[in-house]
Amino acid sequence: MPTLQKPVASPFLASVSDYMAVRRYSKRTIKSYLYWIRYFIVHHGMRHPSEIGSKEIEQFLTYLAVEREVSIATQKIALNALAFLYNRVLENPLGELGNFNRARRQRNLPVVLTRLEIAQLLQHLSGTALLIASLLYGSGLRRTEAVRLRVKDIDLERHQLQVWNGKGYHNRLTTLAPELVPPLRSQIERVRLYLQEDSRHAHYAGVWMPDALARKYSAAAKTLGWQYLFPSPRLALDSHSSLLRRHHLHEANINRSIRQAARQARIDKHVTSHALRHSFATHLLEAGADIRTVQEQLGHRDVKTTEIYTHVLKRGARGVRSPLSDLNKT
Repeated sequence: MPTLQKPVASPFLASVSDYMAVRRYSKRTIKSYLYWIRYFIVHHGMRHPSEIGSKEIEQFLTYLAVEREVSIATQKIALNALAFLYNRVLENPLGELGNFNRARRQRNLPVVLTRLEIAQLLQHLSGTALLIASLLYGSGLRRTEAVRLRVKDIDLERHQLQVWNGKGYHNRLTTLAPELVPPLRSQIERVRLYLQEDSRHAHYAGVWMPDALARKYSAAAKTLGWQYLFPSPRLALDSHSSLLRRHHLHEANINRSIRQAARQARIDKHVTSHALRHSFATHLLEAGADIRTVQEQLGHRDVKTTEIYTHVLKRGARGVRSPLSDLNKT
């Protein structure tokens, strides 16, 4: 994202934040949408959004594409944030927006580790960090999907995971490596012990659950199946309800552990948690998996998103034979 100055306190932005929080938008979405709404307001001289409209939005999107040279995905997020603001919060539908320059800068090819690099990386991890990294690579999870897993989402018998409300609010099933069954059983036992300890606390309200399910199954919040698979080490007050709960681990801890392990393993690539998901997809395709199968495993809505991994496979020897390889034959 482009860099803005220090945020200015705004009752309007606070009202937008409250609107999203009450409707249970994720913290990530709230933060992203507020960023782009504020950027839009600053860009137009601090004018209130109700005083401007489609013309100014198109001008802003053109500015992002031409002056800031943002990627297609970034421009789309900005558009989604402003469409949400006008269509939902201000209740002033924008209609069709088409008179703006489209971003053209494509994202870079994904960073993919070799199988050897994956093995070296995992050797420098332990405990919970090792188990989460193994799920990122072994099941193709995003890091947010990993930390939001509940005990009930793990099917140890069928070797599969249920991912609920992934990116784009999609649900999917993905594979689970049999090698992870023993450490997952141990992890579930740790969660059970946490739950026993928490249940003895007079003010413990149970794990957070979606509103509809919380109303329908009022006792479920204190059952093992609904607990986060990777719980936070401490109880905390829910920022929305002020109830005492045990949330999941913070996702930032995952990337920190993976970067440190990559340094220790002397892997020179830019290794993040998402590189493990990229490696999962690429290695499946290398092993002969159908691209539609990989699409389903990753939870991509459009197969074109998955096709970026075929571009990775076509690089180097898989795409073009180097003339150097033929020198010894002459």
